[in-house]
Amino acid sequence: MKRTLFLLLISISLLSCTGHPVMDTLVEVTGGTVQGVKSDSLTIFKGIPFAAPPVGELRWKAPQPVIPWEGVRDASQFGGSPMSNKPSLPGQTEDCLYLNVWTPAEYSDEKLPVMVWIYGGGFCTGTSSSYDGAPLAKMGVVLVTINYRVGRLGFFAHPELSAENPNSVSGNYGILDQIAALEWVRDNISGFGGDPSKVTIFGESAGGISVSMLCASPLAKGLFRGAISQSGSSFGPISKHPSPGENMKSLSQAEQEGLQYAEGLGAYSLSELRAIDASELSKQTVVTGGAWPVVDGYVIPDDQYRMYSSGNFNDVAILVGYNSDEGDSFDFNSDPADHIAHVRQRYGIYADRLLEAYPLEDGKVTKSARDLGRDAAFGWGTWSWARLQEEKGKSEVYMYYFDQDPGYDPSSPKFGHGSPHGQDVNYVFKSLSPDKATESDLRLSDYMVKYWTNFAKNCNPNADDSDLPAWPRFTNAEPQVMVLTGEGPHPSPVVDEASMWVLDEYFAYRRAESASE
Repeated sequence: MKRTLFLLLISISLLSCTGHPVMDTLVEVTGGTVQGVKSDSLTIFKGIPFAAPPVGELRWKAPQPVIPWEGVRDASQFGGSPMSNKPSLPGQTEDCLYLNVWTPAEYSDEKLPVMVWIYGGGFCTGTSSSYDGAPLAKMGVVLVTINYRVGRLGFFAHPELSAENPNSVSGNYGILDQIAALEWVRDNISGFGGDPSKVTIFGESAGGISVSMLCASPLAKGLFRGAISQSGSSFGPISKHPSPGENMKSLSQAEQEGLQYAEGLGAYSLSELRAIDASELSKQTVVTGGAWPVVDGYVIPDDQYRMYSSGNFNDVAILVGYNSDEGDSFDFNSDPADHIAHVRQRYGIYADRLLEAYPLEDGKVTKSARDLGRDAAFGWGTWSWARLQEEKGKSEVYMYYFDQDPGYDPSSPKFGHGSPHGQDVNYVFKSLSPDKATESDLRLSDYMVKYWTNFAKNCNPNADDSDLPAWPRFTNAEPQVMVLTGEGPHPSPVVDEASMWVLDEYFAYRRAESASE
């Protein structure tokens, strides 16, 4: 009797697993069959094409459908990295539109939540092969990392490119790559045990800015239900003179700058431009404005602050934040006279008020002064995103402030400084240096991985976990952030909120000025 009951239970268990077994490493996707590899409890697939190679006549065109292949495609190695201004990145090539999948699923019908990572790098550099998705996937999510074109190959506007485009636009090819990758996830992720209705996008720096743009782009509507942005937003006004926090240009301005750039290379036609070696184009990249998305009226319809103010955005749950000492990495002049001169040059009639809101201390450029750069580039945009989403949307909003001791040596001039730009990424991916990470670092990494994957599972970072401090929802009535620190995450009022209200007035002034031009 016991043996009969045991066999009956086994039969029921097998019948319940009706999906295709991912554990055999073969999955059918758009274009053909791919074969991954088993590693511990995961099945890993690398270098899966989600679009045709954007080379030759496809340079500076929207991503085109995948070219089918015969037989089984090996998916054990990463695809090529996008061409960029960072020579140290491996395998750089124009043929770069590939993605990677880490899945803990044993069967394709498990309907696990999906997380899609978008790398940073100032829209000038970056590659998905820099990130190991295994630690996050082991928390019960399907983890996807994607490539997108960067630099002049990913963000280049030109009048002739707009003329040949059916939507009369150019310049946002890298964002279109991201959307194409998300469409691939929608169409194929169920074969890896993922649920296409439970996709969360997340990214840092330019990746976080991309997340912000995807939350506003009508082309990305319905492709994800949650968004996590680490040190990235795009709520500044359109500007003819880009600065951190107000990087966006109009299509017409970007087209004219692209025309001048092409003529500087001696290229007077698209055929001549497309014949230029990709490495030459990559060398010409600059972080602010030269290789950046543009407000084209199609991919990015308008100033994102105005879009959100009118309720024109993709209403998804968001978890957004930034680091405590971002100003240590951007817009930072250590000499007091240089700092003051820079503030006066950039902020004009608001300079005195901002110098008062973000003051020098004892005549020195300390953290309080550096925080102007932090908030102009990251804090104000993130805070505005949270406020506008809460006011105009229905989905939940969570905000954080990452503040972990970077562990600078006492002899370093940065000793005592806070968390710089990018410090948080290794905590999320559990890629901290094993010989340098402290117990506090490891503890914070554990917290963040749980918060991030909880959000992917439930659009809420909280869970029934006794060692996970409760993260309050951000509301305009009670605007709280979660301070992320290894000594114990805890809620707090928005840091330097009074100072950011002054910045809010400055950006409103710049937005009105831009609208009148």
